[in-house]
Amino acid sequence: MTDSEHTQAGPSYEEVHEIAKTLEGKTKYRPTLGIVCGSGLGGLGDLVEEADIIPYDEIPHFPVSTVPGHMGKLVFGKLKGQIVVLMRGRLHCYEGYPMWKTTIPIRVMKALGVETLFLTNAAGGINPDFNTGDIMIIRDHIDFAGLSGECVLRGANDERFGPRFLATVGTWDDAMNELAEKAAKELGLGDILRRGVYVMIGGPTFETVAESRLLKNFGADAVGMSTVAEALVGRHMGMKVFGISLITDKCCLDYTTAKVTTHEEVLAIGQKRAKDLQSLALKI
Repeated sequence: MTDSEHTQAGPSYEEVHEIAKTLEGKTKYRPTLGIVCGSGLGGLGDLVEEADIIPYDEIPHFPVSTVPGHMGKLVFGKLKGQIVVLMRGRLHCYEGYPMWKTTIPIRVMKALGVETLFLTNAAGGINPDFNTGDIMIIRDHIDFAGLSGECVLRGANDERFGPRFLATVGTWDDAMNELAEKAAKELGLGDILRRGVYVMIGGPTFETVAESRLLKNFGADAVGMSTVAEALVGRHMGMKVFGISLITDKCCLDYTTAKVTTHEEVLAIGQKRAKDLQSLALKI
């Protein structure tokens, strides 16, 4: 990673459209829906019909995913009759990427014609009323990185992408949230459905008891290492944003009951709930 990558404000407008043009040459599809799959949730990609699959490492200027559970492929095709592009594997700052670079795929999606962004993630449950295996509709977020001076939109702004000063109230689309809640109840998932606030931390470490308590006091219901930067970039470009967190573990708020969280456990819960999440995604 070069020093210039760390200080760069983001990908240039020209670079983003160059990547989009390359992808347009590899697929006949022109998607309007973009989906990002979180840890262990990539199985949705198996439901895409007549798929064109493009590995990240075959796309010039495109960062690659290095985390188990993130395959690192773009999947273009049809999902329930809608033309989609799906990321099987997202990018994280803890992999060594600057924040802006983790969101290059979102900017490329917009350049391809995507208007609606559907984000999924695996998250730790901070709200003591949440249980492992619950599905949380994201109603709001806390940009912990942004609050500490590392907002994904820091640096020089290109107005062709979006405004310099972005209003983030209403980032998460209320109409989509209502549709998701209705769909979940129709699928018999009402008992495990939650609405809440997602907070993004840098990772790759899981939270200490003290950190979990701090995040709870901030008003967070679930915590993860992704999603918020993608949502902000989508909002910056005028995309409709919707998100779901799968609660894969319960954060420890008490030293007497503290237990160790592992990435393997996160993936296991993702696989256990995979069919429910896929059914919900198809019904929204």
